[in-house]
Amino acid sequence: MFSRRIKVGYFVLEGMNSFATVYFFYYFYFFMEGEFRFGNKANLTLAALNGGMYALCAWWAGKFAQRFGYFLALKVGFGTMLLAMAIGWHLHSAGGEISMMLLTVLGMSFTWPTLEALASEGEDRKGVQHMVGLYNVVWAATAAVANFCGGAMLQTLGPRSLFLVPAGIQLAQLALTFSLERVVGRRRTAGSLSAASPALESGEGFALAISPAGPGVASAVAHEAEAVPAAQAQRFLQMAWLANPFGYIAINTTIAAMPGIAGRLGLSTMVAGFCGSVWCFARLGAFTLLWRWAGWHYRFRWLLLAYALLVGTFTAILLAPSIALLVSAQVFFGIALGLLYYSSLFYSMDRSETKGEHGGIHEAVIGLGNFTGPAVGAATLQFLPAYPSSGALAVSVLLLGGMGGLVAIWKKGANSVRNRPGGRTAN
Repeated sequence: MFSRRIKVGYFVLEGMNSFATVYFFYYFYFFMEGEFRFGNKANLTLAALNGGMYALCAWWAGKFAQRFGYFLALKVGFGTMLLAMAIGWHLHSAGGEISMMLLTVLGMSFTWPTLEALASEGEDRKGVQHMVGLYNVVWAATAAVANFCGGAMLQTLGPRSLFLVPAGIQLAQLALTFSLERVVGRRRTAGSLSAASPALESGEGFALAISPAGPGVASAVAHEAEAVPAAQAQRFLQMAWLANPFGYIAINTTIAAMPGIAGRLGLSTMVAGFCGSVWCFARLGAFTLLWRWAGWHYRFRWLLLAYALLVGTFTAILLAPSIALLVSAQVFFGIALGLLYYSSLFYSMDRSETKGEHGGIHEAVIGLGNFTGPAVGAATLQFLPAYPSSGALAVSVLLLGGMGGLVAIWKKGANSVRNRPGGRTAN
């Protein structure tokens, strides 16, 4: 029997992790600009390094968590990030800070696949829908707050707060992780926990008593479980794993370019934080809606519409000539990102027996997206320095290529279904 109450602690860890990592990574580019005069091209290169490191580590870290236990993975992750913050506090060279950033990425790779698995382990299909939704709302809410407040914090508390604030949070996360491990260990010893997988035997997969999804969502999920063939579910997983990294191509390019956008529009770091965080709140609103409404599951038209919206709004944000356009474009940018990310995580966890490993794959493809977009942008600025908008346009063309891949996967699967007697597809 699974106790849902202990997942309260897992969601607390998730929210703290989101706040700490967003504050550090989103404002690291402002820090490098202020301390070492990094411009758009240099910051895009940093973002590509960040994404490449995460893509290399996240899949392996997810497998590590699945094999050796979620609590050990969390302790390795939080401890490594805490060490990196302590090192970064004492460094005063660009090379040293970049090395510290990569160490932080290594630590972070142990946390997100593990926290995703903890949210959904031990759940039936209805429970996965509910817990993935709650997981998304928690991290998106704390990320939005961190992004909104981050510019003011950095400007008020000083550049070294970029290390001190996350370090304090990570120290608290380590303490909470050890506490949760002791609680689960006592329950396991008392025989109240079942061991459904190697990861669960290490004490994971027990959730909290938060009200489940409403009856409309529950019935939709139950009907969907019967109506969606395994081959079609696999095709949606492939499309989501393609679309989500392209979403992060747009995100990481935008974040790295934000100091340049702020300079062009005459915004201080604090105002840039306020204006540049709108998409985070829009994504939070999308997550909340998608959590309570299951009608988007296994519907290609929603995935395609979100992707098309992503391409247009990304270009508008990077080339925005005014604050009004910057803010309004972010609203639809965040909505599109919400559906793309939710699709990837939901389809990764749905029908998955190795949630830690699937969470690692989900995070690794995010890292791939985080690498590709900034790398293309930086390379374009390197070879076409006379055209400052060339980076944004090159990444927009890359996003359009991703849309072509999405349609190709859908058409290939749709044709194979139609060629079978009685075949039909969801749209």
